[in-house]
Amino acid sequence: MAAALSRALKLPGKKGPDLGEYDPLTQADSEDESEEDDLVLNYPRNGLGRDSRPGSGSSKLLGSRSGRHVGARGEAPDDEEEEDEWRERQPGKGKQYWGHRHSGRDRAGDDGGGPGPLGGTGVAVHGTDAEEKRKRTKRALRSALFLVPLFCAALTVLLSAFLIPCQNAKLQSRRQWEQALGAAGGIASPPLALWDVDGDSMQDMILGVTEETNDTHPTQGNKVYSVVALSAAGGHVLWRKVMPAPVIYIQSGLQYPSQLSPVVLLISRSTITAINGTTGKTLWPVLLKDIESQAVLLPDLEGDSVPDLLVATLPADKASDLSLSMISGLTGMKLGRPLSFNVTAQGKLIGPLLHETQQGAYYILFGLGNIEAISLCDIYLGATGQKPVSQSLWRKDPVLEGLKKSNSSFININRGVQPVDLMFPLVAGFGNSHNSLDVVSNLNSSRSDWVLVYTTRKLSVLKHKDMRKEWTFNAGPIHSQPAPGHFNDDGVLDLFIQSSANGIMKAQVVDGASGRLLWEAEFVCPRVRLDASAVATSAGQSAVLFWASEPIRAQKSVSKATVAPGVAEGEPLIRKLFLFYPAYPTILVELMNTTDTAVSSAVSYQDRQKDATYMVVSLRPTPESRPGAWMVTSMSLRAAVAKGRLVRLQESNTTGQLVQADEFEANRFFRRLTFKHQVS
Repeated sequence: MAAALSRALKLPGKKGPDLGEYDPLTQADSEDESEEDDLVLNYPRNGLGRDSRPGSGSSKLLGSRSGRHVGARGEAPDDEEEEDEWRERQPGKGKQYWGHRHSGRDRAGDDGGGPGPLGGTGVAVHGTDAEEKRKRTKRALRSALFLVPLFCAALTVLLSAFLIPCQNAKLQSRRQWEQALGAAGGIASPPLALWDVDGDSMQDMILGVTEETNDTHPTQGNKVYSVVALSAAGGHVLWRKVMPAPVIYIQSGLQYPSQLSPVVLLISRSTITAINGTTGKTLWPVLLKDIESQAVLLPDLEGDSVPDLLVATLPADKASDLSLSMISGLTGMKLGRPLSFNVTAQGKLIGPLLHETQQGAYYILFGLGNIEAISLCDIYLGATGQKPVSQSLWRKDPVLEGLKKSNSSFININRGVQPVDLMFPLVAGFGNSHNSLDVVSNLNSSRSDWVLVYTTRKLSVLKHKDMRKEWTFNAGPIHSQPAPGHFNDDGVLDLFIQSSANGIMKAQVVDGASGRLLWEAEFVCPRVRLDASAVATSAGQSAVLFWASEPIRAQKSVSKATVAPGVAEGEPLIRKLFLFYPAYPTILVELMNTTDTAVSSAVSYQDRQKDATYMVVSLRPTPESRPGAWMVTSMSLRAAVAKGRLVRLQESNTTGQLVQADEFEANRFFRRLTFKHQVS
């Protein structure tokens, strides 16, 4: 019909689909249906093809665009002459066109069909194929743009769900280890310090060790003294340094501008040796006689950009009571001569400690049973005959200078009649840092309030601003240094103390703002004098780690015997490590138990894992008469708390269901407990 209409109108149309002449009706029909042809390929427009006409004897459906094309035109040429003429113009085609129009057009392009108004049939066919390829490429790109982000998201979820927990578990397993080191000549605590010496962001342990030798010609008896650095990840030895004499103090964290490695101080009775913390090589030694204290980190007195050091020694003339000696932190050279003092009171050595007043003046606090203060500028002037290089160190505090007695260089800080046994700064985590020479830590300590322990039975806080007592708390014999931490919500550091009497150990929490009692519990005395450790948590308050034996429940009648149960029968006393958190005052978490005697401990933090590592040095008894061995144990606190056993301190007066509910909530809370660095 379209061909007849074309002839009637005498338009330059095509008598056949591939004659190369432009047919406006056919072209319009093809453009309108181009999109539909791409989507529906096997559905003929009118349902029937050429072979389906009446009388043809065939009902075959058209499987190509040709059927829809013919349907749009109506039907093929009516008379045979026109059909023969068309076949003559397209030799070799004929019926192939009706069933395979696309392939016929492709072949026409390949055969170099004659040019038409649009540049020939071949050009048009290739343009259509290029368009199809572009569409397929576009669809492939769209699919890729959808599937690639989806795959990446799925991979991220899998990594988060499986690989990251496995890495955390691997890190926790690396911090779970036990190492035997040397022989213990008694129950005195070996010197211990923490610092990252191998650069893996985990604080390693530096420990003094004494080992027996079978040398037939010993130069130092039958013992070898050394210092070893143990990796926090696995407990293997990083380096070992043999010493000529036993080390009584180890301090770490001193930094030099010219090197990245920390400087570690090894202090014996007559020598201070500075070594490279990464390699253990000696940097410098200095000889001093009768060293009695750790080194105090001072401001830079010489102007070499390195803090200097001060230690307490016994005077050589025997007429004085105490001497203060200063040495260069960079070279180890002595700064002037030792400065000797006569102190009136007698007792335990207090300090020396550095104190910075609110006016920025520096003083040294020290004494024997009492507490005296003297300006750092006066000490340097008396030892060297000149003032420090920095004029800021010349400053004096008028409040403290007003407490100075006439004709005396001392400032009397302690006005009580009872001697002081212990004095330390009220700083969060002070006991956990373990002898750090880090500048920031020491600066916080020098600007804090101070905790005083009198005759092991009284506890006081000395205020930083005016050196006056804030409050006093009466307790039993305090056998270890109190642990400062946040145990309520007032933002003021509180104190966890342990006192022992008549075979009973009492643990107490004292409010740092008022001195009132916040919590207490009693335990069978473990006969161990080990400082407790306060660990800051992400929940806001501090947890406490302390050693004890079985808790004594308030509802049970207890006979306060002088020995612990089991000792009289010859059984070993089991010591347990407990965790106390103030949100659950009647529940403890038992982290571990052992028959070893713990003598020293330390805590380090892993910020990324929100975890902390507890390291403890214990004396393990041996069945033979030989001295026991030092055992160093390291464990992840999060892993230990998750596996710990809940211990109830008091019997509940309510129903058992409430007890179970409280323990369920506490167990869920402790399993989610995380740790962070201590802050004041």
